[in-house]
Amino acid sequence: MSPGVVVTVVGARPQFVKAAAVSGPLRRRCREVLVHTGQHYDDEMSKVFFDELGLPRPDIHLGVGSGTHAEQTARMLERLEPRLAELRPRCVVVYGDTNTTLAGALAAAKLELPVAHVEAGLRSYDRRMPEELNRVVADHLSTLLLCPTETGVSNLAREGITRGVHLVGDVMRDVLERFLPQARARFEAWRARGLEPGGFGLITVHRAGNTDDAATLGAVVSAIETVDDPAVFPVHPRTREALKRDGGWKRLEACRGLRVVPPLGYLEFLGLLAHARWVATDSGGVQKEAYLLGVPCLTLRDRTEWVETVADGWNTLLGDDLGRLGAAVRDLRPPDRRHDRYGDGRAGERVAELIAS
Repeated sequence: MSPGVVVTVVGARPQFVKAAAVSGPLRRRCREVLVHTGQHYDDEMSKVFFDELGLPRPDIHLGVGSGTHAEQTARMLERLEPRLAELRPRCVVVYGDTNTTLAGALAAAKLELPVAHVEAGLRSYDRRMPEELNRVVADHLSTLLLCPTETGVSNLAREGITRGVHLVGDVMRDVLERFLPQARARFEAWRARGLEPGGFGLITVHRAGNTDDAATLGAVVSAIETVDDPAVFPVHPRTREALKRDGGWKRLEACRGLRVVPPLGYLEFLGLLAHARWVATDSGGVQKEAYLLGVPCLTLRDRTEWVETVADGWNTLLGDDLGRLGAAVRDLRPPDRRHDRYGDGRAGERVAELIAS
């Protein structure tokens, strides 16, 4: 085993954001080898995040590309295992709940290498979601479980996991606080295009449960058609393909006040979210960022792993009744206050210290 070497495995845009909070502090303590699986591989989903967040260039790029969940995970395992076997790091770090998370944890565990899972303990208790399966398996394979919330610690305890569990706070809060001034400045370009702070909504849709089934995606499009407010919809590449295949793309282009745009970098998206009146999304990370920014969230799912956002009244789960979206936007009554649910903005330092030690 290589003393002082830690391998970090990332592959999707939420992981690039999370790694931005940890990589710097970690490299002050040990040698980090950054592996990019290639799960998100084009410039608009990958390179722009490295550029904006100051992440080091990947030391190893596996280039797995797109495919089914099984195909992606299999290619990652096949290409990652020999790299880990050669490096023999003291620890393998994985983030969140993607196929990259699963592959990184599995490959490391089979080589008897310790696994550190950043964002451990989250549960939606919906096994229909691939992300739920990924995070459960990763937790049960991990040696070091780094939880963003007290809820995460409690969820692990209910599953009999108590050793190696640490409450560190949420690393995405670190990144949000660090880059928010730059992100707010990016909004000026949108103001020049006619958007006013508090006068528009933001929409994101990318999860397989909403995009892979034509009827469900059609219901999402119908819901968007009920919204009166101006809105911006940055479209994930997979969502774009599904919309064009199933006929939803032309319907969205015909929506008055809706701006359908390509995927945005972290800073531009965060700037929009910070100035939005509301956000409608199926992304876990966006739900949490909206909470941190005080933006009401309408979630296009029937369950969430970020249960605190619902408990505090900032997040409404639309579930199977997506047609409520327009009415929910019109009836928004955000609460008067939020709580410090996600740490103090220093989670990255805690994560790096625990991994290094």
